[in-house]
Amino acid sequence: MQALWALISNSYLQGFLSGKIYGGRLKELCVPGMNCYSCPGARGACPIGSLQAVIGSYKFKFPYYVLGFLFLVGAILGRFVCGWLCPFGLIQDLLHKIPFPKKIGTFRGDKLLRKLKYLLLLVFVILLPLFLVDIIGQGSPYFCKLICPVGTLEGGIPLVLLNRTMRGAVGFLYLWKNVLLFVTIFLSILIYRPFCKYICPLGAIYSFFNLISVFSYRLDPDKCTGCGACRRACQMQIDPMKNCNHLECIRCGRCEKACAAGALKSGFFIEGLKGRKDGAERSLRESLGRS
Repeated sequence: MQALWALISNSYLQGFLSGKIYGGRLKELCVPGMNCYSCPGARGACPIGSLQAVIGSYKFKFPYYVLGFLFLVGAILGRFVCGWLCPFGLIQDLLHKIPFPKKIGTFRGDKLLRKLKYLLLLVFVILLPLFLVDIIGQGSPYFCKLICPVGTLEGGIPLVLLNRTMRGAVGFLYLWKNVLLFVTIFLSILIYRPFCKYICPLGAIYSFFNLISVFSYRLDPDKCTGCGACRRACQMQIDPMKNCNHLECIRCGRCEKACAAGALKSGFFIEGLKGRKDGAERSLRESLGRS
């Protein structure tokens, strides 16, 4: 499903031949996952890039469409998008399958480092494009420009390779972005989805909806034997027995598959939404480490 969605959202194959990005009407629509607008094959726009572009607009437009899109997708699916509909998530999954002498599950400071994506969302996606503007009031997509390895892999490298004029304009910023991409690729071999865990602002947004999204997990305490199989199966290092809708859960389904007792179930659960909503604030504080 990941590969199919990556192909659908990057189906403008002519772009990879011509070195030009798709500019049709579909580009006005956002895709749910991280997929660079400048990728030669991209049919839609990245919601994070779109959010920065509108927030930093000289016309001071409020990003109603982008925020509405994110809220709608988040309220229905939560971080299901991260596990199933994000092309860069697929790339990280494939990289982590590469054999290495020692894989890293967790480490000291892991939980603290996971809060970095919320800081990046606030500073680079919202505050800098909103307030650090040029003389005509136009902001820049600072996260895309300075950090995002997705844009480098999907857009920067292909466009530079396919356009001779762009190769002549390569400078320090392009080198810096490639260094970040190389580090991300290497860490993805060692650590499961490091970009999703520590960097991705889109995952940060969707994580807030995990506690109340219609698609969710349910744990039946009467069936749960406490064997810990679900915890051991989770590559995001969370314990579904304590919180099966944790902010870090990407809805990959490994925990549900590992549960021999059938205590974990996933689906679109509209009933019982009130109960999950009532406990959302408490769970959110616990997950973010605020007591």
